Amino acid sequence: MGNIESIRPLISIIMPAYNAEEYIEDAINSVLSQSYKEWELIIIDDCSNDKTSKIAEKFGQRDARLRLIKNNENMGVSETRNKGINLALGEWIAFLDSDDLWEITKLEKQLLCANEEGASFVFTGSSFINKEGKPFKGILEVPKTVDFNKLKKHNIISCSSVLVKKEYFTTIKMEHDNMHEDYATWLRILKTGALAFGVNEPLLVYRLSISSLSGNKLKTIGITYKLFRLINLNPASSIYFTSMHLMNSLKKYNKILFKK
Repeated sequence: MGNIESIRPLISIIMPAYNAEEYIEDAINSVLSQSYKEWELIIIDDCSNDKTSKIAEKFGQRDARLRLIKNNENMGVSETRNKGINLALGEWIAFLDSDDLWEITKLEKQLLCANEEGASFVFTGSSFINKEGKPFKGILEVPKTVDFNKLKKHNIISCSSVLVKKEYFTTIKMEHDNMHEDYATWLRILKTGALAFGVNEPLLVYRLSISSLSGNKLKTIGITYKLFRLINLNPASSIYFTSMHLMNSLKKYNKILFKK
């Protein structure tokens, strides 16, 4: 698999959490199990009213690499992630949602890719489970590279799969929780000329809610159009890439949900 013994940078993992008691223990355990050990896990409780903080505190008492931060007021996922980035000590940033999981070699394989390719942005493929943890048969495969023009056509980059240099967040922040905030962030990063490298293995285990997929499709189309306008595409281009994004998303989920 290669050797990264001589280059062992600190990775700061940002985990926003809101009423996450059902799944957060599994998410934390998947970080603790990583083959790459040079990380810190920053869990930010966004004013939960369940046992989220107690569960995180229990892990923090066992492992000093875990830090629990509590928001004084509900800030939403974008501002919570931004807060975590500002507190991060590492040169690399990874995101893990509190209901997702990582395979054991996720961080190690991403750093190997970064070292081999000179990459500053690395993402992975995904497998999928439902709310009860039962796996779907389909997986998300990813290309070797994605640039700004490719990403406009389809958001192939899952937030919980990303490993990205912290330096990008000096000028780029997450915003607009109601507008695919992670997708907008990746587009802004790649618009600088950066190239995202994909590790084509399902190293992220993504918890998929069927109810969220069957939501208001017109609303989703409108949100995607507004997102493209937000990054300064003209109306005609925004309509075109919204259509492309919708078509590719339908293909992706059809493959994941209905693979035989």
